[in-house]
Amino acid sequence: MVVTCKYDMYLSENGESEDLIEQATKERPLIYCHGEGMMLPKFEEAMEGLAVGAKFDFRIMHQDAYGDYDEAGRLELDKKIFYNGDDEFDAERVYVGAIVPMTTTDGQIVNAQVEQINDKTVIIDLNHPYAGADMHFVGEILDIRPVDPKELEAIRNPHKCGGCHGNCGDCSSDCGSSCGNCEK
Repeated sequence: MVVTCKYDMYLSENGESEDLIEQATKERPLIYCHGEGMMLPKFEEAMEGLAVGAKFDFRIMHQDAYGDYDEAGRLELDKKIFYNGDDEFDAERVYVGAIVPMTTTDGQIVNAQVEQINDKTVIIDLNHPYAGADMHFVGEILDIRPVDPKELEAIRNPHKCGGCHGNCGDCSSDCGSSCGNCEK
């Protein structure tokens, strides 16, 4: 089912006061396909069985959301990693607060937030921005409808090229991601 809802989301750390962090409004609601893993499991669990017009008010503890903040997720990297093709620091893309894609040693792409830029290094944080925070959702279900088969296919197979994320050029290229069955 496709669920449309509005909500206010509050975060709190260490039992401290809650801060309003995010809002989905009636004009700009959250729309998601329930049961397809688009939302945190505890979010979907709390929404299970609600009907149109139902109001909700629930909390997701950090252990069930984005986990504890891991200090090991803060890394100091050589500034040269962030150079552009002209062997210059890419200040347009890399600045304090920017989210930059990084590649792990096993080829996985992860997002990191730039915390600090020094003369020779850049400090990044690989933790999710909400790591260590408990979440509190207060809202209302605006609509529920069956999911269209084409929508479901797009959710389950968003790149149709088996994971090349559009970087393979076309289905005949050898990008190493089983592009043989994608649709153009």
